Amino acid sequence: MLEKIISGGQTGADRAALDAALDAGFPIGGACPVGRMAEDGPLDPVYTLDEIGGGYRQRTKRNVQDADGTAIFYSAYPRGGTEATVLFCIRQAKPYKLIDIDLVTYETAATLLDDFVREFDVRVLNIAGPSASHCNGIYHYVNHSTRLFLSHKIGADRH
Repeated sequence: MLEKIISGGQTGADRAALDAALDAGFPIGGACPVGRMAEDGPLDPVYTLDEIGGGYRQRTKRNVQDADGTAIFYSAYPRGGTEATVLFCIRQAKPYKLIDIDLVTYETAATLLDDFVREFDVRVLNIAGPSASHCNGIYHYVNHSTRLFLSHKIGADRH
């Protein structure tokens, strides 16, 4: 059963997932760079992430390592830090799910998340993807998809 959603706290996909989880009262976590840095400045203390050295790349590696599986949102193809996330998953032999926001609806993305979590018995789910400055609409898409996923997950777990 899913216990926590983690991410690196960057704008865009990371922050969208954390916000959706917080709004649902669902536990969050993850690693972020020392100084809690993101492209829009230091992270708000509401995001209870662990600061680690090594910058964004080390943060990405650590979140893949600490998760049972990683959902990776992208548009067209993974690039930059999103591509690095895929590579870390492969190198660490960790399960991952790629979700192209241009090809699937919010509802389908939520179903893909649910199927992924069930198939791999994911207790800690890392949600990753591009920052807001690198992908228009990524925050809204990931936030809405994660909200749908959590509303079904929380509802199902209560029954």
